[in-house]
Amino acid sequence: MSATATAGDAALVRPPPALAGRGRLESVDMLRGLVMVIMALDHVRDFFTNVRFDPTDLSQTSAALFFTRWITHLCAPAFVFLAGTSAYFAGTRGRTRGELSRFLLTRGVWLVLLELTVVRWAWLFNFNYTTEPLFVQVIWAIGVSMVVLAGLIWLPVPLVTAIGLVMIAGHNALDGIGLDDAGKWALPWAVLHAQTAVPLATGQTLFVVYPLIPWIGVMAAGYGFGAIVRRPAAERRRLLTALGGALTVGFLLLRASNLYGDPSPWTVQSSPGRTLLSFLNTTKYPASLQFLLMTLGPAIMLLPVLERVTGPVARFLTTIGRVPLFYYVLHLYLVHAAALAVGVLAGYPPTAFLSVWINLPADWGYPLPVVYVVWAGVVLALYPACRWFAAVKARRRDAWLSYL
Repeated sequence: MSATATAGDAALVRPPPALAGRGRLESVDMLRGLVMVIMALDHVRDFFTNVRFDPTDLSQTSAALFFTRWITHLCAPAFVFLAGTSAYFAGTRGRTRGELSRFLLTRGVWLVLLELTVVRWAWLFNFNYTTEPLFVQVIWAIGVSMVVLAGLIWLPVPLVTAIGLVMIAGHNALDGIGLDDAGKWALPWAVLHAQTAVPLATGQTLFVVYPLIPWIGVMAAGYGFGAIVRRPAAERRRLLTALGGALTVGFLLLRASNLYGDPSPWTVQSSPGRTLLSFLNTTKYPASLQFLLMTLGPAIMLLPVLERVTGPVARFLTTIGRVPLFYYVLHLYLVHAAALAVGVLAGYPPTAFLSVWINLPADWGYPLPVVYVVWAGVVLALYPACRWFAAVKARRRDAWLSYL
C-alpha cells in the first residue's frame, strides 16, 4: 500500500485535531463499571436464590424479586453498546482502519472461543461437552458482533449507525417467523432471532441464549455513538441528556400504545402495582425494541450525571469499568465457587453444584436479603484484583492486554 493511501486510511479513523490526545472519558468507564456491578447481582441471584421460577413471571413474583431482576436488564444493552463505543475510541487512538478491523475480527473470534471454554466452565464447573447442552450468551453475542463490526467500519460512521438503528427498530417485524416457518433454516434462524434449543447433528443441543439480532445492531449504534461522546463537554452533556431522554420517552409512548416493538404486550393486572410490573416487563430474548429503549435511554442519560461524580465511588466504578472482561470471568468463578462452598457447608454433596445454576437442588437457596449480602461481598472481594489488573493495563502496552 502506498504512503498516500496509508495516510488517507488513517485519517478516516483519527479524531479531529481538537480531539486528538484526549484521554479516556471516565464517565464511560464508570457506566461500564456500574453495569458490571449490577450484573453480578443477577448472577448471585441465579446461584443463591431459593426461588425456582422466573422473577418476571407476574403470576408468582413479588415486587422486590421482579425489580431485582429488572434492574439488571440495564447490563447487557449497556455492555454491548459501550463495546461499540470503545471500538470507535480505539480507532481514534492512532490505529488505521485496517488495524482496527483486524483487531475487532481477532478479538471477536477470541471472545467466542472464551464463551465456549473459559466462560462455559465457570457456569458449569465441569468439562462435559457430551450430555450438557451447549449454550452461548452475552460474550458470544459481543464476539460475533465485533466480527461483523470489523467489516462495517469500512463504511462511513453515519451509515454504520443507520444500519444499527434499522436493525434495532425493525427486527420486531420478524417476530412472527418461528422455527417451524424457517424449515431447513431453523438453526441459522435460532442463532439470529429465536431463543430456543436446537438439536445438532452431533447429538448435542445448542441453546442460543442471546440471538444475534439485534445485538449486532446495538454494537453498531454504539460505534456511531462514540462520535457524540467525543464532542466538547458542554455540547456532549446536552446531546446525551436529550438523546437519552428521547429514547426513554419513546419507550413510554411505544409501550403504552402496545402497537409495535415487543411480542409481549402489557395488560391490566389485579392492582396498579402489578400493572406497572406488566408495563415494565419487556422481552429480553431476543431484545425487543421496547426493551432496548427502556434500558439504553436511561443508560445514556446517566453518562452526563456520572461526569460529575468524584471520590471513592467514582474510582471504584472506573476501576471495574476499565477491566470488564477480566471482572466478568472472575466474578462467574467466584460466585459459583461461593455457592459450592456454602452448599457443601450446608450438607449438600459437591456434585450437586457441578452444573449450571438451573440444575441446583430444588431445596437449595436463600431469600433476597442473603442474596444482596453475598452480592456485596462478591463485588468487594473482586475489587483488589480489578485494581491490580487495571494498573497493569495502564502502565503496559502489550498487545495481548487489549484482548482481556
